[in-house]
Amino acid sequence: MIWSGAALELTLRIPLGDSLKAKRSVIRPILDGAHRRFGVAASEVADQDVHDRAVLVFAAVASSPRHVDEVLDAVDRFVWSFPEVEVVDTGRYWVDTA
Repeated sequence: MIWSGAALELTLRIPLGDSLKAKRSVIRPILDGAHRRFGVAASEVADQDVHDRAVLVFAAVASSPRHVDEVLDAVDRFVWSFPEVEVVDTGRYWVDTA
């Protein structure tokens, strides 16, 4: 069976993140919303103890690379729509299924 998978990594700056509780209140709606709206796996993967920075990863798997691209593009736009965060770096990593 042929399938495609990729992960979108976003490094965020959280200007109003003055505590870990404040940080969680900003990133939780992003992670939960992306999972619910787009069916992606979503997690904070780094800088969990840093209050003004977060590294989030969203993963998608589908039968075609085009569909994976469309889903991750939508997730990317979704994250950028949150005024509470600044996206400072992005990366997309493909799973080799050959």
